[in-house]
Amino acid sequence: MKIEKQVVASQYGDITLYTLTNISGSKIVLSSLGAGIVSVEVPDSEGRIANVALGYGNPADYMADGPCAGKIPGRYANRIAGGHLRVDGKDYQLAVNNGPNALHGGPSGFQNRIWNSRIVGDSVIFYRTSPDGEENYPGTLQVEAVYSWSDADVLTLELTATTDAPTVVNLTNHCYWNLDGEDSGSVLDHSLYLAASRYLPTDDTLIPTGEMAPVAGTPMNFTVEKTLGEDIKKPFPALEYGKGYDNCWVVDSYNKGELKTVAVLKGARSGRTLEVATTQPAVQVYTGNWLAGCPLNPEGRSYEDYDGVAIECQAMPDAPNHADFPSTQLYPGDVYNEIIQFKFTV
Repeated sequence: MKIEKQVVASQYGDITLYTLTNISGSKIVLSSLGAGIVSVEVPDSEGRIANVALGYGNPADYMADGPCAGKIPGRYANRIAGGHLRVDGKDYQLAVNNGPNALHGGPSGFQNRIWNSRIVGDSVIFYRTSPDGEENYPGTLQVEAVYSWSDADVLTLELTATTDAPTVVNLTNHCYWNLDGEDSGSVLDHSLYLAASRYLPTDDTLIPTGEMAPVAGTPMNFTVEKTLGEDIKKPFPALEYGKGYDNCWVVDSYNKGELKTVAVLKGARSGRTLEVATTQPAVQVYTGNWLAGCPLNPEGRSYEDYDGVAIECQAMPDAPNHADFPSTQLYPGDVYNEIIQFKFTV
């Protein structure tokens, strides 16, 4: 594995970029801003290599971008109702930055921080200390994100965290994929399979009601492969609330620590397939419903709505306020450890 390092000066401080190139010439680019994925270049069915990860031309444009493209949001990815958090019997009020709710750890969440980084063997490690009280979350959190790129075009992300006081943690990667190439337009002709026979209904602010509802007979059913666009305009509350898919599915037969395939995405024209595996209990699928107006991509244009799809393996949104959801609490002496794996084939 060849790893190259580049430091880019910005108004936010130095941003470190890493390019990992495998034996076949496929490569990924990672950024210390948000510990993010900048690009993933892999071959199509005819051997032509193209970038399939949405991103921006200017490395500094990832700071505070609306789409949170490619980055690791935290300390709590997704939404928390009203910004209200209760940990170990104590209440905390988080910043409200998404309608009436808290989203992705707040305005200065992990995605909007420049992480420390280092190369270890064939991997790149991003790490940071989130101090007690950062965005009003309790406890000092030590967090690491380890990215590895294999000769078989498999990108593995291992997320770990420890704390010195009771807190909550929910980490994911927020990359948007377009398997026909990041500048090729809509992904609504991509097909998707999810190993999830239940989803989380929400209110109109996308906060879960607490129900885990069956997908059978609804537009939320991806247990049989279908295109993202097949049902996206159907009159159904979940689709109307978010102008498309922005919902969380419950992974079938979830066992803590077990790595299993939860999603398979296929490009309509390129022949590329992305298999997503994780140890996490849920997967949020977001069809890029509000991408328009984002920073300019490498080709010099802003993406349009539905130009990419995010497949975010994570804990369930608002889990601290739902006793029936898998716990996101982390205590001193315990280790948060989750894996997300992206496998690209044709």
